[in-house]
Amino acid sequence: MHDKQIPSMKTAGSKLMPLSEAIERFVQSGDTVYAAGFTHLIPFAAGHEIIRQKKRDLTVVRATPDLIYDQLVAAGCVRKVIFSWAGNPGVGSLRLLRKAIEKGQLEIEEYTHFGMVMALTAGASGLPFLPLRSNIGSSLPAANPRIKEIVCPYTGQSLSTVPAINPDVAIIHAQRASLGGDTQVWGITGEQKEAAFASKRVIVTVEEIVEESTIRQNPQMTVIPGFKVQALSAVPFGAHPSYAHGYYERDNDFYVDWDKISADPARLESYLQDWVYGVRDREEYAAKLPASVRDCLFSVRATEAVAG
Repeated sequence: MHDKQIPSMKTAGSKLMPLSEAIERFVQSGDTVYAAGFTHLIPFAAGHEIIRQKKRDLTVVRATPDLIYDQLVAAGCVRKVIFSWAGNPGVGSLRLLRKAIEKGQLEIEEYTHFGMVMALTAGASGLPFLPLRSNIGSSLPAANPRIKEIVCPYTGQSLSTVPAINPDVAIIHAQRASLGGDTQVWGITGEQKEAAFASKRVIVTVEEIVEESTIRQNPQMTVIPGFKVQALSAVPFGAHPSYAHGYYERDNDFYVDWDKISADPARLESYLQDWVYGVRDREEYAAKLPASVRDCLFSVRATEAVAG
């Protein structure tokens, strides 16, 4: 864990609050929730807090749902999934999500990756839809009737359209932010910015809180401005088992183990009890990890470039 001190909470305009409070206040049962992240910075800590608070009937949205969505489904939090690809990266299927879909227990709304980003961009832009050239000629519109076809008024060409996606809340994990919520991301980025601007509310969790002067040294890294953020929580190790570029590495062993855990109801229940319900917060979660795992994952800090 990092030893840097959080700037004084008395700073005017602070968005800082405990993650449990942020989820309680800004995520309600029945909401549409976009838990962002692409390869890294996946908000597992926030997902676990949603499970602990027993939020129900959620529509969860993300271009690439992975393990945290499998866990949310396992905990009975999810009614519908809007996505463009779902799986356990490098391992296989999300067993629990797939099983729920096959049993008719989950509604799905599927897009291409580009279609998802365009739907979010439409939402962020205040537009009802956006056109794109893809989808035409594929079977996807048959699977998702919300994908439509129009005639371009300028060229007469047939174009596909995707409807705007406007989540009730976006949850973004990032490397760092100021107390006012100016949020910086570096390394691989996904659709965090589009999701934040398309959403009615935004919760940001970060590895560390830094002074505004640090943010200003690298303004190009600020993906989400503070005025879009309703809640900010300092949650070191908040993306594990995914990684946070410049902070810790991906826990590849856990992704492999999850395939076995999710295939065994007894092991699944044990995991949820031990690692979600059985810990108060992410600090307790991190303390439970074997020292050998923490040492291996944090060794990246010494070798990987970190923003100034």
